[in-house]
Amino acid sequence: MGSFSIWHWLIVLLIVVMVFGTKKLKNIGGDLGGAVKGFKDGMKEGGSAAADDKPVGPAGQVTNAQSVDKASDKTTIDVEARQKS
Repeated sequence: MGSFSIWHWLIVLLIVVMVFGTKKLKNIGGDLGGAVKGFKDGMKEGGSAAADDKPVGPAGQVTNAQSVDKASDKTTIDVEARQKS
C-alpha cells in the first residue's frame, strides 16, 4: 500500500496527458527549463558581483570616514517628518 509500482505511475502519466494534452505539457516543460536556466545565470552573476564589491559594514553603522565626509558635505538637506492627522 505504501509504495507505487511502475504501472501506477504509467496510469497517472496517461491521465495527466489526457487532461492537459501533449502540447500544453511541452510548453510547461520549456517554461520550467527556461526558468531554471535563468535562475542559474542569476546565481552566477550574483556571486561574481558580490565578490567584486568591497565589503560593507552593517546598515545604520557610521564609521569615522563616513562621519567626516558627511560633516564636510554641504549638499545634505535636513527634513522633518510630520505625522498625518
